[in-house]
Amino acid sequence: MTDPIKVLASGSTPPKAQKRAFSQSVHGVVLDDPYAWLRDEHWQEVMRDPSKLAGDIRTYLEAENDFTSDVLKSTEHLQTRLFEEMKGRIKQDDSTVPMPDGPWAYFSRFVTGGQYAQLCRQPRDGGDISVLLDGNAEAEGKGYWALGGYAHSPDHALLAYGVDDKGSEFYTVRIRNLETGEMLADEIEMTSADMVWSADSKTLFYVRLDDNHRPLRVYKHVLGTPVESDALIYEEANPAFYVGLGETQSSRYLTIVTHDHETSEVYLLDAEAPDAAPRLVEGRQPGHEYSVDHRGDKLIILTNSAEAEDFRIVEAPIEAPQMANWTDLVPHKGGRLIIDCVAYANHLVRLEREDGLPRIAIRRFSDGAETEVAFDEEAYGLGLSHGYEFDTTTIRFTYSSMTTPASVFDYDVETQERTLRKQQVVPSGHNPDDYVTRRLFAPAHDGETVPVSLLYRKDTPLDGSAPVLLYGYGSYGISMPASFSTGRLSLVDRGFVYAIAHIRGGKEKGYRWYRTGKRQDKTNTFKDFISAGEHLVAEGFTKRGRIVAQGGSAGGMLMGAVANMAPDLFLGIIANVPFVDVLNTMLDADLPLTPPEWKEWGNPIESDEEFAMIRSYSPYDNVTAQDYPHILAVAGLTDPRVTYWEPAKWIARLRELNTSDNLVLLKTNMGAGHGGASGRFDSLKETALEYAFALVISGLAADGDAKTATA
Repeated sequence: MTDPIKVLASGSTPPKAQKRAFSQSVHGVVLDDPYAWLRDEHWQEVMRDPSKLAGDIRTYLEAENDFTSDVLKSTEHLQTRLFEEMKGRIKQDDSTVPMPDGPWAYFSRFVTGGQYAQLCRQPRDGGDISVLLDGNAEAEGKGYWALGGYAHSPDHALLAYGVDDKGSEFYTVRIRNLETGEMLADEIEMTSADMVWSADSKTLFYVRLDDNHRPLRVYKHVLGTPVESDALIYEEANPAFYVGLGETQSSRYLTIVTHDHETSEVYLLDAEAPDAAPRLVEGRQPGHEYSVDHRGDKLIILTNSAEAEDFRIVEAPIEAPQMANWTDLVPHKGGRLIIDCVAYANHLVRLEREDGLPRIAIRRFSDGAETEVAFDEEAYGLGLSHGYEFDTTTIRFTYSSMTTPASVFDYDVETQERTLRKQQVVPSGHNPDDYVTRRLFAPAHDGETVPVSLLYRKDTPLDGSAPVLLYGYGSYGISMPASFSTGRLSLVDRGFVYAIAHIRGGKEKGYRWYRTGKRQDKTNTFKDFISAGEHLVAEGFTKRGRIVAQGGSAGGMLMGAVANMAPDLFLGIIANVPFVDVLNTMLDADLPLTPPEWKEWGNPIESDEEFAMIRSYSPYDNVTAQDYPHILAVAGLTDPRVTYWEPAKWIARLRELNTSDNLVLLKTNMGAGHGGASGRFDSLKETALEYAFALVISGLAADGDAKTATA
């Protein structure tokens, strides 16, 4: 049989990046980096204006794009078919369930053919719909457009929203009169799109980014006054801490939250007294994380203080909110991670996870009685929506599994009645009974067990012949939900088993699962992922060398690490905006995210031990002369989180040292950032390219046909 890879690559010559001598000495170790020149010395300007990219760097990136296009040219028909399939599973005129707030109910919707959402509202009890913001009209003529945060004013007369038209996440805040549709002259640039209104509907608090893209300052803008005269309300002196804004469910208080990856500090702003100074709740203490809500004369605080690693909920008097006055509402229980809590007028609602599965718990304030919302499937996702209102007995949650489309429920916390408000529609048809979802536990190298969520068609032969797409992330305590995705059906319907490895670095098994997958224990993340793949082989789902691994951002770092550590386990690697140049990035304190990231990865500038630790696994620094699997890396030129030069350098070094004939490809979106293309259909085209790559290297792309699930 003809090797599809050799057919793809025939006649195409891969680019060869120049090697330019560059070295630095750190802790007595000389680091040679011949591809360091790919980092534009004026990268801050490039974030704001991509046309400023140095010519030699642009030439190289475009050569890589051309090579990837040439190699995958014969898959264009397959990419088109995949795109049309995925597009056909999207209800084009879809909308969210309206969320009530006073006299109105707010929601978003898409129109047929539209790439971007419209923000809308209608009278609470039904009636004519008003379009508050039309993303399609706003994005017209722009190569990139993304809506950041947005907030309607308490009097419902104004909408403040942030937009980014380059992908660099420098948002401009604009304000619209919702009765006339006119734009106010007030326009605020260089923000994070984080904003909250005071109760007077005339004062807007927002977060401004500094020149290094760090959200460190909170300002107060009074409508109709010059932006240049906005008052600085709070400034964070430590560049390792970032600042965000929020408000309590009661809307009585606004919050300024400053945090790194393991410590937080909260200040209260009186929503009814916008000129009052922020008031500290509890001073920062290393390793202490907390968040604040409000009810009556008490603050409701979610905290990991007093060795409550999986968090507890306490209350404190508003007038004396310090830790000394905290008393338990929901005590700590090891292994039960409290993810989120919301204080309503008469009930406390929390989202928690135990044994890897989420549930919602509701406690009545008056008598402490508790009820739970949970589901019976082996693996599923559950999301809690806070809503706008405080004095309500109705909460909203979304449930889905890897086989079951998303269902939105309203739940009466007193009667325990569930009302289905919406079920995700798959226009081209989807029968959950055609698929199987399972949860396995893979034995890890140190005796732990790693949860693995699986999705496959019932008629997929489980004889070791099926390819597996194994997805992983494993950083920042972010858990990967076993929820529904219409896109991945295009792989599963062609014979793939889709798997999610819930590896250390996330919080699937509690905070401990995160703690033992960071800093000095970071390699547990990589070893867990390898263990998950090896378990799928041992259980007969696939064979060694038949797994396509995928991860993005910090999950892209995972991809680079496992490619170095166990290249023969994987057939291919798909690395989306991969954080692969970890050591050099953590050594550069000027980069946007570096100081806050030291708590996650370690500080190689200050500590020779942490320098050695990061150097031992940093993917770029550990590329060696060995046979690598097929690799596709995807980057964004204006990405402020994982800068474009990380995957570019990685691919250059891989191509230099790889001893196999497998594909090594780089595709850089020259007009987007961390999230790729901004439009909902354009982003599907990027997914179609990645899936075509997976299908080709797996030998499943001969005709591109998929089995069709019956509706």
